[in-house]
Amino acid sequence: MPRSQINRNFIDKTSSIVANILLRIIPTTSGEKKAFTYYRDGAIMSAQSEGNYAEALQNYYEATRSEIDPYDRSYILYNIGLIHTSNGEHTKALEYYFQAIERNPFLPQAFNNMAVICHYQGERAILRGDSEIAEAWFDQAAEYWKQAIGLTPGNYIEAHNWLKITRRLEFE
Repeated sequence: MPRSQINRNFIDKTSSIVANILLRIIPTTSGEKKAFTYYRDGAIMSAQSEGNYAEALQNYYEATRSEIDPYDRSYILYNIGLIHTSNGEHTKALEYYFQAIERNPFLPQAFNNMAVICHYQGERAILRGDSEIAEAWFDQAAEYWKQAIGLTPGNYIEAHNWLKITRRLEFE
């Protein structure tokens, strides 16, 4: 087994142990404990990272039924969006990223992922010969990237450069 895999397994196991201890000592409702358990099983237990998306989605959906905190719920919704993105289900992914941002408008990675999807759709429109639709997708991608960059200046350098090159950069 490669050293990086051993380190990842160690970190996953350590994180699970610490999470279980925290879950026992921090005062939480039974619903919050249930939501965290599903979230942990979906993410920390590596179902998602191992590519077992169906299992991860099932745990995330269960977590959304139990989690009431908007901030925590935003990350669950964001992770559901990631899985749909990985599966090529871009419309579903965008829906979950939107839901995540509704609950946590300071989630630059969701804005970035939405921009990437819009940019991809713009590229596809170009291949179909539909430059007007492509420009609309690119404009939308630009808006999302501006939001992501605005939240985390210095990140998303490639997107920042694309905004400059395409003359879509207005906030400098």
